[in-house]
This record gives sequence, structure tokens and C-alpha cells, in this order.
Amino acid sequence: MTASHQRGSTETNISVNQLPTTPTPPIAIEVAFSSYSRFVQRLRRRYAAELALLPPGAPLRESISKAYEALRARGDSVGDALRIVRQLVMERLVTLDCDAQAPLAVVTTAVTELAEFALDIACRDACHELDALHGAPLGPEGQRAQLWVVGMGKLGARELNVSSDIDLIYLYDLDGETRGDAAGRGRLSNQEYFSRAVKRIYALVGDTTEHGFVFRVDLALRPNGNSGPSVVSLDALEEYFQVQGREWERFAWMKSRVVAPRDIVSEGHAQGLRATVLPFVFRRYLDYSVFDSLRTLHRQIREQSARRSAGRPERANDVKLSRGGIREIEFTVQLLQVVRGGQFPELRTRPTLDALQRLARAGLMPQETADALASAYEFLRRVEHRIQYLDDQQTHMLPVGDDDLRWIAQTMGYANCCPFLEQLDTHRELVAQEFDKLLGGEKPCNGKCSGKKASAPADLADLLDDLPPAFADRIRNWCEQPRVLALREETRARLRQLVQRTGQWLKEPDGDGPGQTPRHADAALRWADWIEPLLRRESYLALLVERPAVQERLLRLLGAAKWPARYLMQHPGVIDELASDEMLSGRFVAAEFERELEARHASLSRTGEADEERLLNLLRHAHHAEVFRTLARDVDGRITVEQVADDLSALADTTLRVTARWCWPHVRNRHREAPQFAIIGYGKLGGKELGYGSDLDIVFVYDDDDERAGEVYAAYVRKLINWLTVKTREGDLFEIDTALRPNGNSGLLTTSFEAYEKYQLGRGSNTAWTWEHQAMTRARFVLGSIELGARFDQVRNAVLVARRDREALKAEIIAMRNKLRGARPVKADRFDVKHSPGGMVDAEFAVQFLVLSDSGEHPELIPNVGNIALLMRAEEAGLLPAGVGRKAAAAYRELRRVQHRARLNEEPTQVTPPALAAERDAMLALWKAVFG
Repeated sequence: MTASHQRGSTETNISVNQLPTTPTPPIAIEVAFSSYSRFVQRLRRRYAAELALLPPGAPLRESISKAYEALRARGDSVGDALRIVRQLVMERLVTLDCDAQAPLAVVTTAVTELAEFALDIACRDACHELDALHGAPLGPEGQRAQLWVVGMGKLGARELNVSSDIDLIYLYDLDGETRGDAAGRGRLSNQEYFSRAVKRIYALVGDTTEHGFVFRVDLALRPNGNSGPSVVSLDALEEYFQVQGREWERFAWMKSRVVAPRDIVSEGHAQGLRATVLPFVFRRYLDYSVFDSLRTLHRQIREQSARRSAGRPERANDVKLSRGGIREIEFTVQLLQVVRGGQFPELRTRPTLDALQRLARAGLMPQETADALASAYEFLRRVEHRIQYLDDQQTHMLPVGDDDLRWIAQTMGYANCCPFLEQLDTHRELVAQEFDKLLGGEKPCNGKCSGKKASAPADLADLLDDLPPAFADRIRNWCEQPRVLALREETRARLRQLVQRTGQWLKEPDGDGPGQTPRHADAALRWADWIEPLLRRESYLALLVERPAVQERLLRLLGAAKWPARYLMQHPGVIDELASDEMLSGRFVAAEFERELEARHASLSRTGEADEERLLNLLRHAHHAEVFRTLARDVDGRITVEQVADDLSALADTTLRVTARWCWPHVRNRHREAPQFAIIGYGKLGGKELGYGSDLDIVFVYDDDDERAGEVYAAYVRKLINWLTVKTREGDLFEIDTALRPNGNSGLLTTSFEAYEKYQLGRGSNTAWTWEHQAMTRARFVLGSIELGARFDQVRNAVLVARRDREALKAEIIAMRNKLRGARPVKADRFDVKHSPGGMVDAEFAVQFLVLSDSGEHPELIPNVGNIALLMRAEEAGLLPAGVGRKAAAAYRELRRVQHRARLNEEPTQVTPPALAAERDAMLALWKAVFG
């Protein structure tokens, strides 16, 4: 008979041998798999008459409520009705899971909604009873104080087991006392009122009666554990976090959620808990120090599991707590969330499966690993449920009986135990490997284990003899430095470990090949310079200790050039980017960068954290991290100078776009939903030739007829410049130069597009100078509407093709070049790659002349494609002698490369001839061909 026919029957116990050897659809089998469960057998005998009270389908809150109301209507007490409903839900879930192969989410959602419903009913009943005796609990201003039932762990994450206990913490929002009864008697403090409410709730939900229990309740996670009060105020919780909160509690509170009473949740009154919990769980900086605390917690769990199974081999196969079990998946996920969740709010989610996918999208875990762990998690959870279906016991250990084990295998879709156990082992081995990779595997005992963890000596002095002289001298200074001596013993041990590792790395030979470091000794000294100011910020030491590969990549990066060390000292948090194995092989992708920023903004908005300061820091951290990625690829030789400029320019464009979008809602008196506004880029930004630390030459324009437009956009631009330039704890974004706006520094910060157009095209008395038209050759539309972008392109094209007196233009540009050369004198025996005759500026001025003088006849010179491409086009158009443009383009590329490398290593951009003589000659030939 099918499962639906069996309900209410009084069949005798069914042996697993009566079940089919292969799983088939429930409608086709003679005996349903669910019938083998001893727990289900008991339920169907005891509650045959009540089974029909639960409407068909998955038992969600609405159907649970209907069954409860029916039981109450026939006279069952609150406690009895809740317990009977629980039994009906369990019977239904076993049937859906084992007979119909319901997805895991159906089961966990149903159990979670049952818990929320039961707690809501219990809260209302308890408070109704106490209100009648003592009156409502009141706050300082006479408002009702509220009880918050906080679900932790799997209840908080909405992923409860079928036989799980529920981890609860009881809070109330306001101190005070109750109103008293009608006569004003029986007043209690709010603390006492809610303590009594908690006892009543436990009696309704946790006590075991003739109908069993609704849920086992565990309050051990509350502040101060079992020695603390059963209910605490929100203020007391906040103080506890600040003074006594322990690292492992951060993992517990990460999944916390107010689950009852329902009206408090639905009306949003419990949002205040977030402001208390989030700063405790998620630090605003990289937090690798939690590795040790989680490692300790995991070791304790392993030891407890080992003690339970000592002499009892049947207890060793625990799908939750044993190696490769559910807990290791949860720890893997939670560790990455806690470490990164402060800076990446999009990682803050409670359900494990959702968190795995978010970690993959954030690049913190390969997608295939996330998918494999998700598959293992679902498999292990489904096995866990079947273990619990057998007898409704809170256990996670595979049964040793052949019949029980075969039943679990068959309900999982396997013909017998062997393929099931093989799949189980495969999943657990993968989980264990990923967990060990993240946390560091337990080292096997070699027979000399004493049972205690040996502590490494924290003295740096005993390393000096093995270090090269220069590095040893630097470390010797640390040995007597008060800042180092004042460090905690654990921190000094970490520092010693890092110095020791650096000493081992220094034994590698110097080399100039790919993946090699030219001067290891310089890298070690720069590493010491970088880490010394950070010694009190233990998270950085913890990161390097936990990630040896990061330390090695850091040393190689510091050994490649000086400028990365300076950048890291300004923005030490970006070092975490070195933890990604894929970092060096990628390139900047604007769409992904913008999507990640918007996801973080949305996450902060949901938790009420999207204030102006937080957004400024979010923008800065994301920008600095992306610059650092480009820098690392650059010094490792993965990308060319042109690709560096392309990526930094695309990053600037995207950062400007996001900043402008986020800044607008913060402008007072704004008159429309979205601004009719644009940014025009000039100079290196316009030409897509940005370098590290380049400022941005930009002009702000608007196209808005509203009478308030001028005032509003002026305020907007001032705020936008502030957002881009102000220094916060994360540094700044850009230096902004607006000198190229109409009328220069004496003009308005922003102007209407109509006025900008008239200025550039010489319509009226106020017109642009020749040098401003030179700048227009490298101008481009950076952000704004498509329509406004098209209008800018028309203006730029009109400027470039305008008829000019060729000789007068030539004289003006030569005069400008001589003026610039006079402002940048170079010694006669030196050649500056940019400013000397034959340097890069000669090519830039020559290109500007060719574009302004010949675009009317040669429209191929109009597009802003960069100096190298324009030199090639000019030669192809016959504007340069054969070979001159091509050689000048190659010379310009080489001079840019030399300049770039010199700046990376903080060296002068001047060389002694005959170095770069060929490049200089090519540039001089170009100058002569253009200007005579």
C-alpha cells in the first residue's frame, strides 16, 4: 500500500527485508520506505485519528496552524496541541523524504517553521498569563517592553534537523518594571517578569509529557553560558560583547535571528539587535586571528567525539562530528565569512548552502569546490535525517545494524549498503581535505606525542645566527625594541615564526627570470619596514602565519620594486589579495567590480550600515585592492605597460561612475531622482594612460533646465570631490584637478553643457585657448547619459576639425613646448625620458598638432585612440615620412616602459647617453618632420 493508505493504520513492525531492493516511485511499491521507521510506526499507531488534521503537502506554517487550531478546538491544551502537531509534522516529513525523495529544503524549512510557530504560541501564552498577574512590563517612557526569542545555529539559519534541539537566547529590549494588576499590586522588575516567561515557554515547548516534547531547548549559548541568567537585556548583551565576548561566540552569533514573537519580527521591532551583533561578529578589518579559536573549538569537538566513541566503535561513524562531517563544512564556511564579512557584507548570510555560493561569487572559493561542498552537505544532512527518523533520537551516528543501514541506503537511492558507503566516504574525504587546507590539518603523532601542544619559543635572538647580516641587524634591533617586547607572548611567537620563514626564503638564489626575485635581501628589509608599524595589529601577523603562500608572494612582490612596499605601507589591508591563487592570472573587469560594489552596498543597506562614512571606506578599500592586483600583475611581468594603463583607467572610470551614483542621494535639496550630469576626462584619464597615483583631470557639466540646477549641481560636485579626495581610515581615492574647466580655476566648478559647448566652439566673447583645444585631443566622455555623450562627441569633433591657421598653430604649440621645457630643465649630460628634447612630450605635442591641423582632411585622426595608434595613422595618411611614425611609436612605447619601471622602483627617469639614443633619435626625427 502507498504512504497515504497507511496513515491511521495499526500495522505491525515491518522488516527491512520486506522492502524492495531498489528504490522505485512510491506509487509502485507495495510497502513504503517510511513504514520501516520505528518512530513512524509508533506515531501511526498513537495518532491514527489525528493524522488527517494536517492538510496534504509540505507542512508549512499555515497548515501547521490549521492542525493546531483543530486540536485546540477539540479541547487539547496549548502544550498538548503543540506536541501532537509536532508528531504529525514529523510523520509527514518522514513520508515526504523517504517515500517521495523531497528536497532537503522542504524538510529543514518545515522543521524551522514548526519551531517558530511553537515559540510564537508559547510566548503569547506566557505573556498573557503573566500580564494577568503582574501587568505588562514597561520601559522608562511607559512603552511595553518586549521579549525577543533569538534562534541560534540551525534555527537561526532556517535549516533545522528533524530531531534537532533548538539553541535559544532570550533577550528583552527595555529595563523597568511591570504595571501591576488592576489594583496596582504584584509589580515585578522586567528582568523577573521575563525570567518567569522563559520558564513558562520552556514548559510549553521543552518539557516531556505523555505526547513527548515539541523541541529540546538548549540555552548554553547565552551570555556566561549555564551560569548566566536565562534572559538578559539588550544593553547587558552589548556590554557582554564588549567586555567578555569570546571568539567562538562570534561564530554562534553569526547565525542569530529573532524568531519569536511573530508580531515583533514582522513589524521590524527587533532590528535593533543587528546593531549590537554585527560589530561583534564582523570586524571591519581582516580577521585571521579567529583561525586559532576555531581550530581550538574544532579540536575540543574532536576530542569529545573521541571520548564518546572510546571502547564503543559503533559511535565512531558520526556524520556530523567525525572527520569530513557536517560540522567541518559549517566551520569552513563560517570561518571565511567571519574573516571577510567585515569588509565584504555580501558574505553575511546564515544558510550554509547560500553562503557557499556567495563565497564562490566573491572569489574566496573555486566554484567547483563550493558545488562539491554543497553536494556533500546535502548528502550528509539527508543521511543525518534518516538516522534520526529511525527512533527520533538526537544522534548523528550511522547505525551498526545491517537492516537499519540498508534502509538508509535504499531511502537515499542506493540498491544496498556498499555503493552508499562508498559515496559517503567520497564526500567526507573531500570535506576533510578542504577543511584541512583551510585550517591546517592535524599533524599525525609520531610516537613522541605527550598529549600537550608544545609551545614554540618566542625569542627572536636565537634566529640571528641563521640570517644574512643586513636582515639580522634589523631583527636584532627588534629584540630590544619596547614595541616588540610589549607584544603578547602569542604575538611574539607569530612574529618569530614569520622571521624564521623569511630566513628560509632568503636562502633561495637571486635571479631575474620569471617567478624569480632579483634581490632577496632587499625584499626582506622592505618586509621588515612594512610589518614593523603593524605589529600591534595582530590580524596581519595572523594572516601571514595562517597563509605561508601569502608571505612568500608578499616577499617576491617587495623584492621586485620599491613602490609596492610604499603602497602596502599606505594600504596594508590589501595584502589579503595575495591569498587568491587566481589574482596574478586575471585582469580588471569593470562589470564584475561594479557588480560586487553594488552587492556590498545592498548588503549594508539591508542592515542599516550604509551611512556616508561606511560607503567612503567601502569605495576606498575596493579601489585600493584592485590597484594592488594590477600592481602585482605588473611587477610579476604578467601585463604590459599599456595594459596597466588600460586597467587603471577602466578602474578610475568605474570608481567615478559608482561614486557619482552613490553620492547623489546624499545631496540636500536634490530635485530629481537621477542627476542629468556628466564627467569629461582629460589628460591621462582622457587618453586612458593612467599610472599609479595619477591625479584625474576632469570637468563637470550638467544638462538640466530646472531653475535650481546650478545651485544643486554645484553642491553635488563639491560633495563628489569630497567623496573622491577626503582621507578616511582607508585612505583616499584620487587627487582631482579641475583646471581644464571653462575659464580654469577662476571658473565655476560645474557648468551647463550649453555654456561648455559655446566656450569650446568660440561662440561668444568667452572662448577656449589653443592649449585647451590641445587638451581636447585627449578628452573623452567618462560618465553620463548616452544622449549627453553623443553631444560631447559632436562638440569634440567640431573642435578638432575646425579650420586653423597652420603656421600660427605650429608657432603656438612650439612656444608651449619651449615654455614647458624651460620649467623642467635637464642637465646637459642627462636624458629625461619625458621632458628632454627627444622625449615623450615631443611625441605628445606632435600628435596634438597633427590632430588639430589635419583632422578635417583625415577624420581617422579624430578618435581618441592614444598617441601610439595616432602616430601610426598619421604615417598611413601620408602626414609623416615613411618609417618616421612607426619608429616614433615604438620609441614612445619604450620610453613609457622605462619611465614606468623607474617610477616603480622609485628611481630617476633620467639616463646617461648613449642609453636610449635610438629612441631619442626617433623622437627628434618626428619633431623635425612635423615642425621643421
